[in-house]
Amino acid sequence: MNFLNLFLPLCLLVLVAFSIPQMVHGNAELRALMDLKSSLDPEDKFLGSWTRDGDPCSGSFLGVECNEHNKVANISLPGRGLSGRVSPAVAELKCLSGLFLHYNNLSGDIPREIANLKELLDLYLNFNNLSGTIPPGIGNMTSLQVLQLGYNQLEGNIPEQLGLLKQLNAVALQHNKLTGQIPLSLGNLEKLRRLNLSYNKFNGIIPATLADIANLEVLDVRNNSLLGTVPSALKRLKEGFQGANNRDLCGEGFSNLKACNKDKTFDVSQISAPNISINRNHPITFPKPENTLHCNQTLCSKSRGFLHVIIAASVTTTTITLIGFGTFIFVIYRRQRQRVRNTSDYSEGQLSPYQYQPKEFYRSSSPLVNLEYLYNDWDSLDGQNASGLSHEYLNRFRFNIDEIESATQHLSESSLLGKSKFSAVYKGVLRDGSLVAIRSISVTYCKTEEVEFLKGLTLLTSLRHENIVKMKGFCFSRSRGEWFFVYDFATKGNLSQYLDKEDGSDHVLEWSKRVSIIRGIAKGICYLHNNEASKPTIVHQNISVEKVILDHEFNPLIMDAGLPKLLANDVVFSALKASAAMGYLAPEYITTGRFTEKSDIYAFGVIVLQLLSGKTLIGGSIRVAVESFRFEDFVDSNLKGDYSKSEAAILSKLAILCTHEVPEQRPTMVEVIQELTMFPAHSS
Repeated sequence: MNFLNLFLPLCLLVLVAFSIPQMVHGNAELRALMDLKSSLDPEDKFLGSWTRDGDPCSGSFLGVECNEHNKVANISLPGRGLSGRVSPAVAELKCLSGLFLHYNNLSGDIPREIANLKELLDLYLNFNNLSGTIPPGIGNMTSLQVLQLGYNQLEGNIPEQLGLLKQLNAVALQHNKLTGQIPLSLGNLEKLRRLNLSYNKFNGIIPATLADIANLEVLDVRNNSLLGTVPSALKRLKEGFQGANNRDLCGEGFSNLKACNKDKTFDVSQISAPNISINRNHPITFPKPENTLHCNQTLCSKSRGFLHVIIAASVTTTTITLIGFGTFIFVIYRRQRQRVRNTSDYSEGQLSPYQYQPKEFYRSSSPLVNLEYLYNDWDSLDGQNASGLSHEYLNRFRFNIDEIESATQHLSESSLLGKSKFSAVYKGVLRDGSLVAIRSISVTYCKTEEVEFLKGLTLLTSLRHENIVKMKGFCFSRSRGEWFFVYDFATKGNLSQYLDKEDGSDHVLEWSKRVSIIRGIAKGICYLHNNEASKPTIVHQNISVEKVILDHEFNPLIMDAGLPKLLANDVVFSALKASAAMGYLAPEYITTGRFTEKSDIYAFGVIVLQLLSGKTLIGGSIRVAVESFRFEDFVDSNLKGDYSKSEAAILSKLAILCTHEVPEQRPTMVEVIQELTMFPAHSS
């Protein structure tokens, strides 16, 4: 027994000694995390789980995840209410591959030390209040794939060094105060798919080198001071190119640009980037970044190579010693007829907690799904359908369930925007940084006929209009029994949020916005009703202020167009109860039980009355006042008289006509739009 009493502690001591290097490294990263915590959350309101005596890789640190080497590899804290700054200490997390701090209220500069994160793939600092310039050293972050810095207060130029980041596939710098010219070096980004530079102060031309990027799908340069002719090769982007509101920018074949004046030319050499001559015969070159080490190569797994050699030698020596020592004990206890096996089993059970078990690295809590959809991993509808319709078209819109979960923080309550009996809507962020709304619907509420369902799905993906919510894609999860539909997100909420405001309250829509919203809704409905080669006539069936959402410029977008084509009839009919209660349901439906274009027009008339009055419920007194054109009795008092009476008269007339009890007396949406074009430019 004396030998066993010595043997067991010796084994424990050896194994604990082997774990010391891991603990030392963990302490270094822990110190960096604590510095980062005090900077991001100075009042210690949100990161209380980050403690000095904790283990960042245990899962207890909010938003922190580790890789298989027990190194911090992902920090995901979007929308957590953080109001501090980004600490330079973040650069001490050498194996960090994802930093997600978007949708907070962080201020201050982007620390230049961030350029030391050579393994970083995704940098999301958008939707904050960051200032200063973009660090030029960012050109050293050669692994970077996604750079999201939009919706901040950044100033200065785009660093030329950005062109060194050959792995970049998405760059978003919109809604900042950036100036200067678009660097020619961005044309070197061969993998670039999305480049958003809108709502800044850029000048100069659009470099022709951007048009040469084969993978480019989206180029948004709206609301800048760009000039010259847009490279004609960018026409291949179609809707993916946005260049409106650049006073001196022109182009042939671009719907949102004026045609170029052939007499006016621009001397490119005079407006090229500073210190760069584009007349040189040799290409522009940049200094190569210093050699970097990778987490899966040397920096984080082999940087302790010498220490590992020592450990390996120690393990070998110790193992030989233990084997010999164990054999000696075994012989003694064999002679003493002790049950060595039982003692050995007990030893293993006690020692196992000290053994190093590599942790699998999950990056599940952040939008980290590859842009290339993994067809083999899809949990989705497969094969051909009974109608013989090809899935080739629909495949372009398919998401996998990992993307849905990642974008919505695993469909968390914090991402939930709203919920009904048959549906839930989540706010999400895709890996390219685009905001989306994701609606989940149980398959039990969908049409059971596959042919009809797929026809409806094809219809939804084909709708393209500036006043219709764009469907980006869908996902079917067999394991969850749910369909997910991914739409563009509108940041200003739905129209109902701007009604029933008390006098003096915030978020009151000014008159010009109300008129613009009415026009946009009319255009969207007109598009649905129009029978085109690309789509049939669509009757929405459930238009209301809840079904109209507003983007960041208060442009109206109609939701759920075509959705009844996917839903079971009982679900569609149940939605009519709320519509009828709010006064949107046309009176003829009670007798006919049918929806027509005229029933949509009736609902549109109700919305016009709601926007005129600022009220959700339109009572008889409001209708009487509208019919009598007594503006003071029905126009929203929150406007304080600041509205156009001539425009109010036209809208009142439209509202009366659109809500006429006899469907045949209601105008078509084409006639409505013609009436709206008669608005005087300035009236009071």
